[in-house]
Amino acid sequence: MLYMIVEHFRYGDALPVYRRFRDQGRMAPGELRYVASWVTDDFRRCFQIMECEDRQFLAQWMARWEDLIEFEIIPVITSAEAAAAVAPRL
Repeated sequence: MLYMIVEHFRYGDALPVYRRFRDQGRMAPGELRYVASWVTDDFRRCFQIMECEDRQFLAQWMARWEDLIEFEIIPVITSAEAAAAVAPRL
């Protein structure tokens, strides 16, 4: 399953997040795969795609960052999957 993660850096401060990432890495369980990410130009939010079969691995990863980040989790599918799902109704 793919998840769009919207990370809101606490107090709008990205520096503690980047320091931890530099020092400790992503800190994700092996079953959670990073796909891609984008950061807003004001460095207040990050949009990240993560993939895992069991949402518990996503929860484990978020628990390691929740002191610095507020998370929004949105299950998503690819555009190709969406097109295939709606094709019979077109």
